[in-house]
Amino acid sequence: MITNDVKYRLTISHLAKFEETLSNLRTAAGKKPTKLQKLEIDAVLSLMDDLKSEIDEYEGLASGDVSVFEADTLAGLATLLIKARIARGWSQARLATQLGVAEQQIQRYESTEYRSASLARICDVAAALGVDVVETGRLRAIDAA
Repeated sequence: MITNDVKYRLTISHLAKFEETLSNLRTAAGKKPTKLQKLEIDAVLSLMDDLKSEIDEYEGLASGDVSVFEADTLAGLATLLIKARIARGWSQARLATQLGVAEQQIQRYESTEYRSASLARICDVAAALGVDVVETGRLRAIDAA
């Protein structure tokens, strides 16, 4: 997931390099590519699709048009908060200022999907971003050991 403008620009740069690589592979393969050349082309196309999806997601969030996010699990809450920050139009620096922490702390939280953050800190982040979290608890079957 692209979490900031620097990573966004880097991803666009990577995509351009893959496009150039794809062009070179297709030129080298000619009209009758070998199986290996087909595999290489398919691999590059797959990577390009992944990068395009990430770019599209970031641009959609950054446009401000998205205001509802879903997390199927408690672990998914971290991604939800990152998406909310981007959709709010806030940089990591602005969120850090709102919370009274260093920007690097927000970068660490986001790079580890808030694994090192306490529940209280996660609640602070949600409150700072103006995110209402709707809680639902559901019992699932567990194996008896």
